[in-house]
Amino acid sequence: MKVRDTRRWPHKEVPVEELRHRHPDAAISSNRLLAVTEYFASIIGGLPDKPILIGHSLGGLIVQLLLQRGLGAAGVAIHSFPPRGLSSYKFSFMKEWWEAMGLFTSPRTTYLMSFSRWEAVISNGLTAEQQKESYYAYAIPASKRVIRDAFGYGAAINFSKPHAPLLFTSGSQDRLIPASQIYKNYRKYGVSDSIVEYKDFEGQNHLVFAGPLWREEAVFVFFWLQAVKYL
Repeated sequence: MKVRDTRRWPHKEVPVEELRHRHPDAAISSNRLLAVTEYFASIIGGLPDKPILIGHSLGGLIVQLLLQRGLGAAGVAIHSFPPRGLSSYKFSFMKEWWEAMGLFTSPRTTYLMSFSRWEAVISNGLTAEQQKESYYAYAIPASKRVIRDAFGYGAAINFSKPHAPLLFTSGSQDRLIPASQIYKNYRKYGVSDSIVEYKDFEGQNHLVFAGPLWREEAVFVFFWLQAVKYL
């Protein structure tokens, strides 16, 4: 029996190198934020219990969207993309995502970040060799439509709605989604009676899982989940 890898987004079920060779990829470019969210919601619906939801960057936004639908036992939004209307139209933030949105290019083609940009905003602070290795290990084509959708109404959050415990993490050296943006996201839940917490990691960049500080962040998340009694 074939085991379904539920960690991957639709049309991204093959190795990283193959995905890069397929760029520009029409299937990946067809992904939309709502469809991806529904994809994971359908997987959750087939589980015997509500799972712990953990997402990074745009995946963190999807965690927020799923939690507000009551689909998780707890959520961890790691360096999460901000929901609609949460200062996301500031020029300083928009300029970091302008190229990925490709507003003056066809949405039928995918976006693949260049190595020079990867060095500047994703793997900043790592050694040259670590930057090169991480690029070839993780850089894959992305849907411009999903990124554009993240600025639209489908990315709206009802911050006053009760939800399962939610943890936000950020990094002081994250140039793609600054800690200030994530802190505002966290603070927006102040009107809610639900558990919401925030932790910033000094020296951490956007590439949480490949840098030297990954273990510190992982251990914190693990013990936080234990504290809220979901492990």
